[in-house]
Amino acid sequence: MVEPVLVLDRPAAHVGRLRINRPDKRNAIDYDVRQGFIDALPALLADGQTRALVLGGTQGAFSAGGDVTSMEGLDEQGARERMRHIHVLCGLVANAGIPVVSAMEGFAAGAVVGLALLGDHIVAGPGTKVMFPFLKLGLAPDWGQLLTLPRRVGLGVARRILASGETVTGEEAFRIGLADTLVPDAEVMDTAVAKAADLARLPADAFACMKRRLNEPSASLAAEFKREEDDQAMLLTGPGFREGFDALRSKRAPDFIALARATMS
Repeated sequence: MVEPVLVLDRPAAHVGRLRINRPDKRNAIDYDVRQGFIDALPALLADGQTRALVLGGTQGAFSAGGDVTSMEGLDEQGARERMRHIHVLCGLVANAGIPVVSAMEGFAAGAVVGLALLGDHIVAGPGTKVMFPFLKLGLAPDWGQLLTLPRRVGLGVARRILASGETVTGEEAFRIGLADTLVPDAEVMDTAVAKAADLARLPADAFACMKRRLNEPSASLAAEFKREEDDQAMLLTGPGFREGFDALRSKRAPDFIALARATMS
């Protein structure tokens, strides 16, 4: 029986997990892996049950990045088609209205770093090795990293680590803001799942508004004020605020998951 290149499971309530499963290729990402994500994500995002995602790899490693052998021999049309396929996946992750947490176990190189940077939270361990091999291959960074990496670590730091091609340890990734949480290596995946379960409790509509505006900053303060007005007009008159306000008044924790369940029934 052929093992799937992408494993989907539900390690916690309201959390979907997608793990790259090509251990013989160090979980390198090829067309089939990308397509597996593209096939799985829309259903997860629309099922009404999944409120957070975890991205990772099997056997204690995230991914060695793009499968270089699959890049060889492309003509211009093939290269463009490859990038458009990548961008479909990038768009699904970046525009997911729910929290996306990445478990950077072991090594994380190239493409998968870009995938993680499109999400919301990155967990690493001291033994994590984050690599940016693009220039050594004669390529510019892709998967959106020339936008997403400087947003996280600053332009100067991004320029340095991309140009040098140096391996960034988990501890250094945490120090510069590339990773959000640093835990012992054996706890990276469990911590990512726990973080996703925690984020799943947030109000879905409000989180989606926040994520969209962080990902696509307004061109001016006036434009941001207009977006604020539109979002708050929807949220202040919606069930999420009523639940949050009632919880505050009643001195209890808000239960946005139960609210969503009641709304769907």
